[in-house]
Amino acid sequence: MVNIKENRISAYAVSAFATGLLFGAGLTVSEMVNPEKILSFLDVLGAWDPALIFVMLGALMITIPGFHWVQRKQQPFFALRFMLPDKTVIDKKLLSGAALFGIGWGLVGLCPGPALTALVTLNTDLIFFVLAVLAGMSLHKVFFS
Repeated sequence: MVNIKENRISAYAVSAFATGLLFGAGLTVSEMVNPEKILSFLDVLGAWDPALIFVMLGALMITIPGFHWVQRKQQPFFALRFMLPDKTVIDKKLLSGAALFGIGWGLVGLCPGPALTALVTLNTDLIFFVLAVLAGMSLHKVFFS
């Protein structure tokens, strides 16, 4: 007899892989894995490139209706339950984390998702950046968890 729970978990793994692959492809096609592209978006007084705005608008055009649709469903297709955030309070931890994320993004021109995607280039700067992100996550876990 087929175990439905095991089938859902394996379908979840396949759908997670496919979604990650699609996300990485989107980041690559839109050149969001190129730090220069991001830094030129942040250079509003120089050679400003608005491409990131269109990437964000494209993401929102999918995400907003998707969240409305998900909230009407009883259970996801490929998981046992929805994994939506339950914390809605804006506190010091959220603001300080957002500030650190923004500072790192502005200095380097990458956030962790595109940096992981760009690792396939074997660029040593990107490798060190990802290692620094992992070290920061580990330090947070040691000191704040």
